[in-house]
Amino acid sequence: QVQLVESGGGLVQAGGSLRLSCAASGRTLSNYAVGWFRQAPGKEREFVAAINWGRITDYVDSVKGRFTISRDSAKNTVHLQMNSLKPEDTAVYYCAARLYSTSSYKYWGQGTQVTVSS
Repeated sequence: QVQLVESGGGLVQAGGSLRLSCAASGRTLSNYAVGWFRQAPGKEREFVAAINWGRITDYVDSVKGRFTISRDSAKNTVHLQMNSLKPEDTAVYYCAARLYSTSSYKYWGQGTQVTVSS
């Protein structure tokens, strides 16, 4: 089992930055891909970014050039650095993990709220 806990959300003005963290326990994340997802009120959950076991990254087009996902293996944590935030980035952000041999994210955190004011 993998337990994931997100932190780092909050209220920020447009153009500002936040760094989200996803701390894992129960298993090392070295064999897992970790993704960040978000869900805004009234909208479906959407993929934001992911990093695999080989540190290859992927981003949704709307955050490319603004968000950076990274691993801190020593702390068994994955970060999402969010710069140049926009009001449309407002959502609950979730991290999730999937074992390298699987195609779906099995483990999810409880989410952290990000609110960007205009």
